[in-house]
Formats: sequence, C-alpha cells, structure tokens
Amino acid sequence: MLNGILKKFLLILLVVVVYQNWGKIERVFNPSQVVSEQTQAKANVVLYATDWCGYCKLTRRFLDQKGIAYKEFDIEKDAQARTAYEALGGGGIPIIDVNGTLIRGYDPDAILAALK
Repeated sequence: MLNGILKKFLLILLVVVVYQNWGKIERVFNPSQVVSEQTQAKANVVLYATDWCGYCKLTRRFLDQKGIAYKEFDIEKDAQARTAYEALGGGGIPIIDVNGTLIRGYDPDAILAALK
C-alpha cells in the first residue's frame, strides 16, 4: 500500500518538474529553434514578472526554449523592481524590455522582432 502511494507521489513530482522546465528540455531535443549566438550576445533582455502569472511563465518558457538569456525581476518581492516596473508604466505583467523595446504581455513574435 505504502509502495503504491510512493510511486504515485514520485510520478506526480516528475510531471511537475518536467512541466516547470519544459523550455530547457525542449531546447535539448530541438536545438534548431535556438536563436543565433550572435543575437544572444547583443541581447539585453529584462523580464518584469511575478511567480503566479501564467503569461510570465509562458514568457520564461519561450525565452528558455529559444536560448535567450534574460534578467528577471519579481515585482512583488523586490521593491526596486516594482519601482522600475512602475517607471515603465506598469499596467500589467509581464513587461519585457528587449534592447530598449518594451513588450507588454506574452508576445513571442514581438520578442523575436526586437532581437533583430
């Protein structure tokens, strides 16, 4: 009985870990979708987000999947990040600053366009 419960728990834990790291896992199996190293080197990407936001999670996954390095600031846990977020106009999350271009919300096409 205890063995069966332990197996179910471990399976659920495995599913959660895979879900949270899917962008990184996918990049290993599909490297052709990774943004060029030259683009990565010149990119300055800053993500203003929260832990609970679904669109923030999608944005993180997209950036990880494309191999785009980024700095993330949690606007609920970091007062300086909140101030910077508000200085950018706030109004919703995520806000992504890509080389000075602000992108509001989850918009993969706009992120890729700003990287070019």
